[in-house]
Amino acid sequence: MREQVTLECTECKNRNYTTTKNKKKHQARMETKKYCKFCKIHTAHKETK
Repeated sequence: MREQVTLECTECKNRNYTTTKNKKKHQARMETKKYCKFCKIHTAHKETK
């Protein structure tokens, strides 16, 4: 069962991306390096509620 999650920039705290993940297999919060259009650099983005 895949659920939609929101990714938030760790630098400027803007919510830039939405993606899906399988919560039965991966319960931990997701963290990926993505481009933030507000910071204009690649930063770590963490999963939010």
